[in-house]
Amino acid sequence: MAISLGDMAVGETGKVAGFNKTNLVYRKKLLAMGLTPGAVFSVTRYAPMGDPIEISVRGFALSLRKDEAAVLLIEKV
Repeated sequence: MAISLGDMAVGETGKVAGFNKTNLVYRKKLLAMGLTPGAVFSVTRYAPMGDPIEISVRGFALSLRKDEAAVLLIEKV
């Protein structure tokens, strides 16, 4: 079952299951940043107001805004 990145807690690990079909611009941007289907990541931290979210993927830290992160479909690992 796919969930949203915002539903994950700090320290949890997830895997990119796919993308929402609603926003192709963000989809291309996320693919370029290494968030391809099957990529495993962990949630590092949330900003004090909850936006952006920092994740660790492929050996680097990546910060995503909530609207960008909403495009991702996630499976918990």
